[in-house]
Amino acid sequence: MPAEIINGKKISDDIKSELKAEIDKLKNQGIVPGLAAVLVGDNPASALYVKMKARACEKIGIYSEVIKRDNSSTHQQMVELVNELNQRQDIDGILVQSPLPDHIDEPGITFLIDPKKDVDGFHPVNQGLLLAGRPQFEPATPMGIVEILERSGHNPSGKNVVILGRGFLVGRPLSVMLSTKTKRTNATVTICHTGTPNISDFTKKADIIVAAMGKALFLKGDMIKPGAVIIDVGTNQIDDPGHPKGKRLVGDVDFDSVKDIAGAITPVPGGVGPMTIAAILKNTVKACKTRHDLI
Repeated sequence: MPAEIINGKKISDDIKSELKAEIDKLKNQGIVPGLAAVLVGDNPASALYVKMKARACEKIGIYSEVIKRDNSSTHQQMVELVNELNQRQDIDGILVQSPLPDHIDEPGITFLIDPKKDVDGFHPVNQGLLLAGRPQFEPATPMGIVEILERSGHNPSGKNVVILGRGFLVGRPLSVMLSTKTKRTNATVTICHTGTPNISDFTKKADIIVAAMGKALFLKGDMIKPGAVIIDVGTNQIDDPGHPKGKRLVGDVDFDSVKDIAGAITPVPGGVGPMTIAAILKNTVKACKTRHDLI
């Protein structure tokens, strides 16, 4: 029987509807949440992602400001910009779109963001609070994954979860979140990575697999057990002579070989991607409510 296709766009839209209702109440009190996105350079993927975030903000009533800088921007100019955004009362959330040009110290810029406005959840203060079990802002993509599991009826509590990848953005924070004792997490978590021998020995025992290795089509059907839930975080372009553009977008999961074995799977695109944006919006509303002592 073919796997259930978990519709991340539908779940994301549900979250946006819930947030719009919250935002409408805030506006009745004269409060408008604000999100600033800083885009440096001309990376097409980054530009598209920032545009999608801005569009999502507009639809639900968040004030959105996209600040574009060219590749010649210096590290000091970025420092001054972030410090200015930290002080602005109309901005509740700050995003500095990665990657930054090589001559700018990206971690240094991230660390300058006010932790109370760090809606991406990357600041060391927020990472530390997450590890301590008292999160202020959870990182957006892991937060989206937890939401998609819960809202699709695949609560990981009591399940064996394998995460493929130990990256700073997804694998590591997600392992903390899923192993935390809450009603919607509380899983037994294993992280597999490039140093793990015989990865399939682990994935074949997993109830849930999160593929976040950045390696196209890595997870095959013969690496999973029947009925497993597969969350594909990967976004990779591969050559495809049959595609009008000569390339196509695929995940870290070989969808065609997995779809008839898994119990449920997220597609690429339309799975985790929309959930990441929804999580950013959710953190922005939370930041706004916290600033106004409404939480």
